[in-house]
Amino acid sequence: MFRIRRVQDATWPGDARVIVQVQEILREQFPLLAPEDVAKLPEQLLNPLKYRFRTILFAAEGSGNRLKGFALFMHAPDLRFGYLDFMSAATMQTGGGVGGALYARVREEAKALELTGVFFECLPDDPDLCAAPSTLRQNKARLRFYERFGARPIVGTAYETPLKPEDTCPPYLVADLLGRNKPLRRRDAQKVARAVLERKYAGSCPPGYVEMVVASFEDDPVRIRDPRYVAPDADRSAAPTWPGGTVLHQDKSIALVVNDRHDIHHVHERGYVEAPVRIRSILKAIEPLGLFQRIKVRHFGEEHILAVHDRQLVEYIRRASALLKPGESVYPYVFPIRNSTKPPKELPVRAGYFCIDTFTPINHNAFLAAKRAVDCALTAAQALREGYRAAYALVRPPGHHAERRVFGGFCYFNSAAAAAQSLSRHGRVAVLDIDFHHGNGTQDIFARRPDVLTLSLHGHPRFAYPYFSGYEEEKGEGPGEGFNLNIALPETLDGEGYRQALTKALRRITKFAPRTLVVALGLDPAKGDPTGTWGLTARDFERNGRMIGELRLPTLVVQEGGYRIRSLGTNAKHFFVGLAAGLFSR
Repeated sequence: MFRIRRVQDATWPGDARVIVQVQEILREQFPLLAPEDVAKLPEQLLNPLKYRFRTILFAAEGSGNRLKGFALFMHAPDLRFGYLDFMSAATMQTGGGVGGALYARVREEAKALELTGVFFECLPDDPDLCAAPSTLRQNKARLRFYERFGARPIVGTAYETPLKPEDTCPPYLVADLLGRNKPLRRRDAQKVARAVLERKYAGSCPPGYVEMVVASFEDDPVRIRDPRYVAPDADRSAAPTWPGGTVLHQDKSIALVVNDRHDIHHVHERGYVEAPVRIRSILKAIEPLGLFQRIKVRHFGEEHILAVHDRQLVEYIRRASALLKPGESVYPYVFPIRNSTKPPKELPVRAGYFCIDTFTPINHNAFLAAKRAVDCALTAAQALREGYRAAYALVRPPGHHAERRVFGGFCYFNSAAAAAQSLSRHGRVAVLDIDFHHGNGTQDIFARRPDVLTLSLHGHPRFAYPYFSGYEEEKGEGPGEGFNLNIALPETLDGEGYRQALTKALRRITKFAPRTLVVALGLDPAKGDPTGTWGLTARDFERNGRMIGELRLPTLVVQEGGYRIRSLGTNAKHFFVGLAAGLFSR
């Protein structure tokens, strides 16, 4: 099995690693390529205006993130065609189906972009143009490979004219019209030829040479060479098969990380709605979509929790949990309004020092389950760094009510905040909380940070938990002032009203221009949720997901609330269908 993904950003850790490997292959497989042409690859990805092509790099990776091959695809949006600049397998990786899978991905991209076709140069299989027998055999094999997909040379032009009299093996211009039964018009082919010669070979092809080649396209429509290696009536409706096994298109998949220990935190008490069935309901609905690739939870050090929570809080939850017997719970019931400096001796009584409500219990497994939820969120963040465009940490207990020094609202450690903190080492992060309840914990943790933008859409604190925070005048503190946005909404709200508020939040995110987006996903805005008062339907969740996806940011979704089991899975499914449609579309 290998995976194919689109490399987006030359400065993103996982992408930067791949680019270095691609440059190594270019030096090995194309020794005549100028060093400066190899070195410019990162800038090509970042600065399409300079090179007059939008560079798209696809990487095929095997186990251990080992690069097996790549395709460098140049998109000319102004002329609506694509040019395959390079495609190569790594050393000792040929014959494993990597090339076929990569070219199929290029064709898929070209179809999604609604391009006229994919064009590229290929050395000739004509003995009159290339006399060396060994080179001729390689050229024939290469053209046979592409002909399987329907790509064949354009004939009847002077494109194969050597630039210099001493040059040998001048390349064909090959056209892949992507299986469409539509002829290639002369004017379109001339635009392609001119763009390739002037943009790819800028400074190498004299204007007179370019004009001669372009003028030689006389047929309208242009002629494509008859099949030479594949039967003319062969079925090309599907991509050829290859022996490489399953191919995962990572850039169109959502990494799924599930808290495999969430069910150890099960409070068997009437009215406690934060139950394990929530996770099962969501999984049952989303896994058949085919959008998700499940990855294993990794273990992370406790320093990631301490980066967003006070050590006293962490130590208290650890020690109090360890003291309790399995099945035993302690609820806070005494709060230090008068004296917060002299905590009582007994840990159960001390719970009020660290908890903001009376319905979030400490039990034997609270610390372990909450720690594992943080590991899941950090694993999902790592998946973004390794090339996924989206990741979903499906966790319980939730975390967005956990502040730096206190817990509550079923939350112990703030998983979304820990992930945002981890991602912030690589650039600015926006945390968008779309739970029915205010994300007080995330706001508190990042209140003084200008590099992490926090936004929360929630029921107004006049009527909704946590009651004492979430007002619109709370905009951040000190250097973080202006980097917190609360949108407090009325008690009765439909999907249209919610989208108006979401549009405001998304505009603020766009202005902030973050490197990554963390979404604290609450499904409790749903109609009939026992903890909310709004009326959002499955279709509303799908529209909301699409709006968020259309930001086109690497997106980490962390599960928060949502307690109406009957509709929980359906709403989650529709949210991710919308997110994928917005994020993965072109």
